[in-house]
Amino acid sequence: MCVGREPARPIVGFVSDDGYSSAADEASLDRALSDTVQRTGASAAGVFLLPPAEPVLCLTAVCGLAVMAVAPWRRVAVSAAGPLSEAVREDRLVWVGRQEDMARLYPNAAAGLPYQFALAFAPLHGVRRWGALVLAWPKNHPPSLTRRERGHILSSASRVTQVLDQAPAPWHIPDQPRVVPLGQPGPDLGQSGLAAADLLQRLPVGALGFDLQGRITYLNEAAARLLGRKAERLLGTLPWQSVPWLDDPVHEDHYRTAVFAREPVAYTALRPPDQWLDIRLYPDDSGISALISPHPESGPAGTSQPHVTPVAGASPRGAGTGRIHQLIHLAAALSQTVTVADVINVVGDQILPAFGAQGMTLAAADAGRLRITGHRGYDPRDVARLDGLPLDTGLTPAGDVLDSGIPAFFADPAEMARAYPRASEFSTKQAWAFLPLLVADRRVGCCVLSYDDPHPFGAGDRAVLVSLAGLVAQAMDRALLYDTKHDLAHGLQQMLLPVTLPGFPGLDVAARYLPAAHGMAIGGDFYDLIRLGDTSAAAVIGDVQGHNINAAALMGQVRTAVHATAGRLPGEVLTRTDRVLTDLETDLFVSCLYIHIDLAGRRLHLASAGHPPPLLRGPAPAPRTSALEVEPGPLLGIGIGAGTEADYPVTTVPFPAGSLLALYTDGLVETPDTDITDSIAALADHVTGHGDRPLDDLADSLLHHTGLHHSRTDDTALLLLRSR
Repeated sequence: MCVGREPARPIVGFVSDDGYSSAADEASLDRALSDTVQRTGASAAGVFLLPPAEPVLCLTAVCGLAVMAVAPWRRVAVSAAGPLSEAVREDRLVWVGRQEDMARLYPNAAAGLPYQFALAFAPLHGVRRWGALVLAWPKNHPPSLTRRERGHILSSASRVTQVLDQAPAPWHIPDQPRVVPLGQPGPDLGQSGLAAADLLQRLPVGALGFDLQGRITYLNEAAARLLGRKAERLLGTLPWQSVPWLDDPVHEDHYRTAVFAREPVAYTALRPPDQWLDIRLYPDDSGISALISPHPESGPAGTSQPHVTPVAGASPRGAGTGRIHQLIHLAAALSQTVTVADVINVVGDQILPAFGAQGMTLAAADAGRLRITGHRGYDPRDVARLDGLPLDTGLTPAGDVLDSGIPAFFADPAEMARAYPRASEFSTKQAWAFLPLLVADRRVGCCVLSYDDPHPFGAGDRAVLVSLAGLVAQAMDRALLYDTKHDLAHGLQQMLLPVTLPGFPGLDVAARYLPAAHGMAIGGDFYDLIRLGDTSAAAVIGDVQGHNINAAALMGQVRTAVHATAGRLPGEVLTRTDRVLTDLETDLFVSCLYIHIDLAGRRLHLASAGHPPPLLRGPAPAPRTSALEVEPGPLLGIGIGAGTEADYPVTTVPFPAGSLLALYTDGLVETPDTDITDSIAALADHVTGHGDRPLDDLADSLLHHTGLHHSRTDDTALLLLRSR
């Protein structure tokens, strides 16, 4: 197996106490983390901790990797769909041995981690739930864990947990992860090292050395010349910070690929204005060695150039590959949203932690007024004061942003007060980003991210946030359309189903309808109870093919046809209903069960058009439930030939006092890879064991019982009748 899983235990909470750990405690944690890397043979490790009163995992310490390399994953929501959050939520070890497994099991996380390596996520759970330990191996690690490796990982997580438990004060989570050295002694160069340095200086090829944090620790004269900077200005710096033309996300991405995959990376880049360079990165556990040389086809502008895409100016300056991967991850999460509520949850659960914000509101323009569609991190009373304000109120920038489509950023309350003096009446936040949600120049709404402390917005931050707003706008536009269609369909469904069922002396009734778990939440399943007299009634249940508005509309026509002929013999009712559907020339088929209930004679007269058999539970003291054997006729609307009417045989069975009749559609009993006969038998057993409960409780129990075993892919209708 490529993915290992320990038995899951339910999570009990995410909040840790406030306070600060000492330097000695942090040193103990650093030693434990460094020893973990060496003991497990991992290439890198990190510790994620839960901060006070916030369900977000924060990267606190990292060993074997540059902080820059893991920046996109510095904060991860506990509710996010990924292996780290899953390990903490379910309190179990999660192993992802290959990139293919990551893409298959956690597609959202894979979108932001396009690297070939193996990962282990172990929960840190001692006196409290601390967070998780993450370990990484290069892609040459086998896709499965050995028993010995699993033991090393779990024992290492236990040691880290002990360090956390033994601290006299809760742990302080820094703004930036702490870098933990591997603790391995560096080589003593001696004379051979000096000779090697002399050799590198004589080479015409540029040679550089980087430590695990990406800083330049060595370069020869050729490297300084090709990079266009003096050696003393480069040593100890990050290359993309000290060399302007390297400040591009593509260079950062190649570096990150080498760090994670621990494999050589080669690419060609353009040094402005016209010099092409071949860059090769060679990583190992101590850092990265790089070679730089002129590309063989390189020349002045207008001459032959290598067949590669220039990397300069590939993305907004300052955005960084980390932010780009973050946007890809968030785009994957937003692509799975369906309703407006889904969009609000993704923005609140994943976007807020990713950008370090503490508050969020989503608003839309409605008839010249501001309508709040969702919020996080705000007092509902403050939100209620904003909801419904005129767009030109001047109390908040939201109306102006909605009207103009231009984003607005306020780094502190003073900056906000200069433009909107009364805004402080509605919020105690200290910084805000007002982002218009635009789709093809249409104003879908406005997303506001807010911060508890002043927060400067650099050019890169603004570019990323504006790009993010575009993703949210697309998701919100789809969700608004879906919700509108759903409300229309739901209204149609409610109009076609009976609002209430008639009461009968001597008969208790309960009914339920559940739409399919996917799609429009509307379908063609229906039920009905028709009063025929003081001592007789007709119970009907049916299933129109499909889960859309056409199915619901046909369902309404079937109910009308049944009502028009109810009271006749059951077989005749179905025959006439079939004739109506045949005349409609519909391409949808209908299963239906019609039962004439004779309360005076204590009998049931049944006719079926290809519908699942009803269940009948006998009276006490020894109740037994069985599926009634009803000879079925053809489905309604199937058409058996010109001038020929379908025949529906009638079955008569006793219905003594205390008996329970259960009518249902196939959505209650059809399960993938399970024989429907076995499902009906299991349903009958459940009715036998719980049939003495009140009918409403029994109806809920039946739906819950079947829902435990499969996700609903079909509509479900249920009608229960008990004779007193």
